[in-house]
Parts: sequence; structure tokens; C-alpha cells
Amino acid sequence: MEEKVIIQQRPPKSPAAAAILSAIFPGTGALYNGQVAKGIFYMILLAGLITIQATHGGQPFKALLLGGFYFFQIIDSIQVAKAINLNAAGQKPAAGAPGLGLPEIVPSGSIFWGIALIVLGVLLIMANFEIISYDRLFDFWPVAVIIIGLKLVADSMAKSKNGN
Repeated sequence: MEEKVIIQQRPPKSPAAAAILSAIFPGTGALYNGQVAKGIFYMILLAGLITIQATHGGQPFKALLLGGFYFFQIIDSIQVAKAINLNAAGQKPAAGAPGLGLPEIVPSGSIFWGIALIVLGVLLIMANFEIISYDRLFDFWPVAVIIIGLKLVADSMAKSKNGN
């Protein structure tokens, strides 16, 4: 009789290592996971968020953005490492696993969020180049909440009319 020796392979990525690297310096967890562009983007985003902390006005909103980004990128690195391990084991990662080059198309029927992010980006760039004032920009943030609420109500009404 032949004995079969099963050698367990180590998972390709450690979620703990990704989390620790991300906690030490944001973006390095993404680099560890092999996502170079995302890691560099996170580092640039961190520098921008730290830079805007020195400008007047907008606090505590700007500090909350920085804190939220910090924790988001740690959680993202952990999830990507887990998805890479599942993919290496031949299992299908959870739907919409980020950053593995496995695009999952989710039909939405709306381009609202894309337009909202573009508008926010344009406003923040204009504020950085002092075309508009940060003080004036953050005076109108409740309008964004109202618009998002209106969009959610409209989507809900459209679904109820369609019988979903």
C-alpha cells in the first residue's frame, strides 16, 4: 500500500500581514497584495487628506474623512488578501471581491453615483486651486444629503411601480 502524503500549502497572502502593513502605513497592504496602482493611489490620497487638515474650516468633517479612509484601507486589504487566498484554493471569492481582476458587473440602471463622485472631485479640485473657498464648499454639504435622499426615494418608487 502506498501512503499519500498531503502537503498543505501556505496561503499566498496573509490577511493579518496585510492589515498590519496597512495600519503601519496606508497603501502598503495593497502593495503586499500585489495591487500596485491601488497602493500608490492610497498613498497619494493619504497625503492629500493630511494636507487638507492644515487648511481652515471644514473640521471635523475633514478629520472624519481621514479616519474613515485609514480604517477603510485596512479592511480593504484584509478582504483582498482573503479573496486572493480563496482564488488560489480554487474557490470562488465572494461576489464583488475587490481588486482581483475579476470584474463582476452589477446592473444598476443608474449613473448617479458616478456623476456624484465626479462632481465632488471637481468641487474639491476647485477648492484646492482656490477657485472656490473651502468655507463656502462645506456650507452646502447638506444639499448633497438631500439629493442622495431624493435619489433613494425615486429608486424605491420606481421599484414599487415595476412590482419588485
